Amino acid sequence: MNRRTVSEPRFTAEADGFTIVGAADDLEDVAALLDDRALPPDPALAGRLDPAVHAADLRLPLGGGPTLVRVYQAAAGPRPLLLWLHGGGFVGGSVADLDHVCSGLARRSGRTVVSLEYRLAPEDPYPAALDDTYDAMCWLAEHGQVLGGDGRLAAGGQSAGGALVAGATLRARDQGGPVLDRQVLCYPVLDVPAEPTWADRLYLTGPAPVYAAPLRAPSLAGLPPTLVIAAGRDSLRKDAESYAERLDASYVEYADTPHAFLNFCAVLSAGEHAIGVIGEFLS
Repeated sequence: MNRRTVSEPRFTAEADGFTIVGAADDLEDVAALLDDRALPPDPALAGRLDPAVHAADLRLPLGGGPTLVRVYQAAAGPRPLLLWLHGGGFVGGSVADLDHVCSGLARRSGRTVVSLEYRLAPEDPYPAALDDTYDAMCWLAEHGQVLGGDGRLAAGGQSAGGALVAGATLRARDQGGPVLDRQVLCYPVLDVPAEPTWADRLYLTGPAPVYAAPLRAPSLAGLPPTLVIAAGRDSLRKDAESYAERLDASYVEYADTPHAFLNFCAVLSAGEHAIGVIGEFLS
């Protein structure tokens, strides 16, 4: 494993002064969850769309029905594609949360970024989100030229989105699906905790199969080159590190940084730094 720790005093100071509120695990019922989903992202926290990047909403014809994607292009002409998935505990989050992240990735990686609005629990529990992720991979691999793709495809995601990318990439390996040239897993959810959270119980209505808990996979052979981004103050850090070790991946840990820090690039500058690291890995 190629390991790197990023530790800067300003990252620590920013994290010390910041508290993430409104996470799915903090909500008490479905009505509160739906109210939380309806709130737009705050640019003062999340940042804004890079003005040099063009964004457009489209719908892909996936197995679960027409599915929204937001496509980010920094330049014209055929380019490799990057499928990207937001976080939110499998019950929240939206493409709208990641305009800053995805436009930054498009500019820094040289790829066209396709941000997926996958189905959420409790309306659509497992395996709906995994199916959406896998179907999107298959569609982009076969029809990516429609979006200006040049035949190369990578995938990445944050938190729950990282879990879905990891699971769908395993499924693609096992079922002869699309071959990715890279995957990026940002503070991914790779296993089900011994005491599942409220959001976990909404998403998984039965025992967790391997594609919902990739850390349990007997073998990780045959997977694409991988970058794992971890946060030092994240309870998921150990699982991310273990997965990276098994993959012999590139592992970058942001010391003294909280989970979901990419969602708050306007106040946690570690997020902007991570966009640059991911862009370099993908370029």
